[in-house]
Amino acid sequence: MKIDKKEVEKLAHLARLEFTEEEKESMVSDMDKILGFVEKINELELEDVKPLVYMNEEENTLREDEVVEQATKEEALKNAPDRDTDYFRVPKVVQRKE
Repeated sequence: MKIDKKEVEKLAHLARLEFTEEEKESMVSDMDKILGFVEKINELELEDVKPLVYMNEEENTLREDEVVEQATKEEALKNAPDRDTDYFRVPKVVQRKE
């Protein structure tokens, strides 16, 4: 596969990016190099290579879930900077679009 300036412009549009003409030429060069590296992988004989599942041989030691002492509602709300009778109050973070 060959990357040209038109392909870079198409990808830039999809990614909502803007490039100068000089940057587009640089992107063509960089993407050609990347595709060249990928093609090198296709040349390798990988028939007997098992997929890598874990980076090391260590196993994660898991423990059983245990119910431990839980804070009551009053204890949880005790140090809240702003609260309602039963809830934490926080600033609104989602605004309605009108």
